[in-house]
Amino acid sequence: IMDVDMAEEMTNYTTYQVMTQAATSMLAQANERPSQVLQLLQ
Repeated sequence: IMDVDMAEEMTNYTTYQVMTQAATSMLAQANERPSQVLQLLQ
């Protein structure tokens, strides 16, 4: 069994969580833009 550095693993986990949330947010905003443009044109 290898020794696990919990602080390093938690830092990595948190980093990946933040990146995942940022990517999800960017995708949601990108998907929302076309409908906003259509609303302006109506």
